[in-house]
Amino acid sequence: MKIAQVIIATFALGAVSFGAISAELLTKEAYNSHKDEYVKIGTITTSGETAPSDAKAELSKKADELGGKFYVVTSADTENKIHGTADVYNKK
Repeated sequence: MKIAQVIIATFALGAVSFGAISAELLTKEAYNSHKDEYVKIGTITTSGETAPSDAKAELSKKADELGGKFYVVTSADTENKIHGTADVYNKK
């Protein structure tokens, strides 16, 4: 669980490096405090990445391709390589 929190924190810290056109990473806490403002449009995954920043970039790219403006990481694992799953949202 601690590894997943580190990955999520790394994703969050890396969010400032992306331009305004990229989907924005939301923490679960930020989403939960305003979840009535969002509509889920899909789920995305990434696997085989070797660095948390690569996994974050891949999730952001997939969220963009799905047409989402925001994504929330729902799971992360670092067994051999990084695997992450996220839900993609738009504002209502």
